[in-house]
Amino acid sequence: MATIVFFHAHPDDEVMGTGGSAARASDEGHRVVLVVATNGDHGEVPPDLADGETLIDRRRAETARSAAILGIHRIAWLGYQDSGMTGWDQNGHPASFWQAPVDDAANRLAAVLREENADILVTYDWHGAYGHPDHVQVHRVGHRAAELAGTPKVYESTWNRDAMKEMAADFTSSDPSIGEEFDPDGPSDDGNPFGEPASAIHLAVDVTPYLTHKRQAIACHASQTTDAGMFAAMPEDLFNRGFATEWFIEPGVSGPPVPGWLLDEAPPR
Repeated sequence: MATIVFFHAHPDDEVMGTGGSAARASDEGHRVVLVVATNGDHGEVPPDLADGETLIDRRRAETARSAAILGIHRIAWLGYQDSGMTGWDQNGHPASFWQAPVDDAANRLAAVLREENADILVTYDWHGAYGHPDHVQVHRVGHRAAELAGTPKVYESTWNRDAMKEMAADFTSSDPSIGEEFDPDGPSDDGNPFGEPASAIHLAVDVTPYLTHKRQAIACHASQTTDAGMFAAMPEDLFNRGFATEWFIEPGVSGPPVPGWLLDEAPPR
């Protein structure tokens, strides 16, 4: 069996693009580790926090419940402050992940990779799908940590922009408001289009058997009503089409995507 480490920016990110793969890996008997770079400090603050409970407390508890559903064996927190969206004042806070020297953060992650004797690290594409500063930093730190730890395989989680455009066009034909709300070709947080084109993506992982896991795990992040709440409330057909495939770039390997699995070539343990 292999050990796979998923590296994410914030609580709830573990579900959206890689939750099905985490659940599948665990179901197949592999060890699954989640590393979260930040505490999600700048997420939505729910009105029902208990006396003495912080947003960080709530988001960590939500992540623990999500991880249990996905079969994740360990959660490691790097402990950085959420950097906020591009242009926010929080980008410049010295405790933010965005301000962390890459090698310093990479050494924290590399320590986990060494402890786990990780076979595979999953990080993000070059702009973290939509350009959030913490997502961009996950890409940088993930690759550097794999170098430092000698992790043999790295994949980059991404979203297939071409598939999303096709899906949006299909649903817009029946509900024009969907196309108005989201344009994959439009500027995302850093001004670039969302995700990556199919020509840059190597692997399409079918996680259809784990869609229930993903939906239940998303619902665990109930404090984040704008993002997680929206996804949890999506009609079943739209949710299933949007989340049934998880997309991965293998550095140095071009697209278009081929059906496959992250652990097809994992070394025996």
